[in-house]
Amino acid sequence: MLLEQTLTLEKMHINGEWVEARSGEKREIINPFNQEVIAVVTEGNRADTVEAIEAARKAFDAGQWSKFTAAQRGSLLFKVAEEIRNDREELAKLETLNTGKTLVESLADMDGIADVFQYYAGLADKDGGQMIESPNPDSVSRVVREPVGVCSQITPWNYPLLQASWKLAPALAAGNTIVIKPSEITPLTTIHMMKIFERVGFPAGVINIVLGPGATVGQEMAESHLVDLVSFTGGGVSGRKVMQAAAGNFKKIALELGGKNPNIVFADADFDTAVDYALNAVFFHAGQVCSAGARLLVQDDIHDKFVSAVIEQAKKIKLGDGMDEATQMGPVISKEHLAKVEHYIELGKQEGASLVLGGKRPTQESLQKGLFIEPTIFTDCHGDMKVVQEESFGPIMTIERFSTEEEAVALANDTIYGLAGAVWTSDMNRAERVVKVLRMGTTWINDYHPYFPQAPWGGYKQSGIGRELSHIGLEEYTEIKHIYTNTNPQPMRWFQ
Repeated sequence: MLLEQTLTLEKMHINGEWVEARSGEKREIINPFNQEVIAVVTEGNRADTVEAIEAARKAFDAGQWSKFTAAQRGSLLFKVAEEIRNDREELAKLETLNTGKTLVESLADMDGIADVFQYYAGLADKDGGQMIESPNPDSVSRVVREPVGVCSQITPWNYPLLQASWKLAPALAAGNTIVIKPSEITPLTTIHMMKIFERVGFPAGVINIVLGPGATVGQEMAESHLVDLVSFTGGGVSGRKVMQAAAGNFKKIALELGGKNPNIVFADADFDTAVDYALNAVFFHAGQVCSAGARLLVQDDIHDKFVSAVIEQAKKIKLGDGMDEATQMGPVISKEHLAKVEHYIELGKQEGASLVLGGKRPTQESLQKGLFIEPTIFTDCHGDMKVVQEESFGPIMTIERFSTEEEAVALANDTIYGLAGAVWTSDMNRAERVVKVLRMGTTWINDYHPYFPQAPWGGYKQSGIGRELSHIGLEEYTEIKHIYTNTNPQPMRWFQ
């Protein structure tokens, strides 16, 4: 496909067939490094989405998929993991071309995706239910988990295939059928994944991919009364629309939304390591990470020295083509998103924060076609500023200072979000005290960013509802059923 430098039309996959949108509409997919067209895809609408949902409904209610054992489902997922590893290089290049992130990041994503499928493959047949105590001695009572049914899955543009894997793998392990919509601007690796599902032998209708915008395709996926669960990863504005649309038939919802995540550095932290991770926390993938440590909180005793070190290191970050091994940070995803990031930079200036680095587009000739913004750092920040409180989703670091442990906690929790945060200190008692009171779904001590399939992911407050990954991520795609068996039935004679 794309890697052969052809621009053949990429299609949707509905009920086992590759199809074009009924409307005939198409969309060009752009490389954010140079804004060249790298692919053309069909552009679906509500009618295509209805067809996909109906296919998933039929496959769940009356198809052969319901007859697959948990072990058989797990076997298919093991094969998917193997195929992802076989296609690792091609998938990574595709992801880098489509998102602008560095190739090393994309390769790591593919490894993580294979791990996710492998993890849920192994977990698929491990829950045989639970026997519970019954008040009637002549009875047996047990609790089992069953698939929810038809699942709508709406994924973001920053980690297209990684976020898709977090939804697809547990949903399939549990025995559900799926309609998935990748972001309309980064659909390419999800399309490739659909080809992997075909190769390993999933029945028709079990997994359907619809391409198109959220306002039509995503809205239908959230509204449809044929859907039993909708899982969405993205921003809060769209998350609210999904939640409202899902209320029509009270379908289950899973929302993984934004974050404005604090990275707290105490004076006794390992200085050089904390500086290094502070950069990685916010400038990795140009800050386009929901868990990015965009808020750096530094204790007074080391504030000036620490900030100076961070600025000096950030000056050295090399911008460029994600396919170039020397590149450390790529472009942002689109013109619209670049404008959003620049808006927050201007807002920071207006609010009185001190711009000490970056804040503009780079001047190098080689970067002029790309959607780049320099690594940007603001100091003299406080919690009343929108640049501190609102998610810019770009390479912007805001720096606040604190004196005491209590002040650090108060600053860190002063946000509508609660996705992630980190604490840097050599005092493990302090570290444990702090993370215990941080209102966040993931906390790191002397680290930033690690995730793995065995650990749950999700947030408090306006960072979302529910959890992905771990056994909890599998449970999200199940319903709980109590089965009671009377082993010695006798007439009640209540009405005699």
